[in-house]
Amino acid sequence: MRLNEIAYNDAVPIDGYGPGFFRIGGKRFDGSVAVFPDGVKSWGGFTDTQTIIDQADTLDVLFVGTGAEIAHLPHDFRITLESAGIGVESMASPAACRTYNVLLSEGRRVAVALLPV
Repeated sequence: MRLNEIAYNDAVPIDGYGPGFFRIGGKRFDGSVAVFPDGVKSWGGFTDTQTIIDQADTLDVLFVGTGAEIAHLPHDFRITLESAGIGVESMASPAACRTYNVLLSEGRRVAVALLPV
């Protein structure tokens, strides 16, 4: 699925997604990823909080795409990130991609961690 194009200044938008991959900033990334305003990093899933905490001073909220369907986040994952001062919102990965792009285009301090659909 293709997402709408918007001006993002220097940030990296999510261009699209499909089974097992995401297209971000014109490049294909397979598997789970974390997308920050300054780039993309591989993400190890709910046990990998450090990748996100390392970016805590650059973001206010993290959207977590839980795959094709919305799911509850593991308690320890949420508590660890919130203790680091990061707000966490879960949603299905397609919705997380769209929401990230919209808030990113508004200049908000957001990131998204995505499990593939």
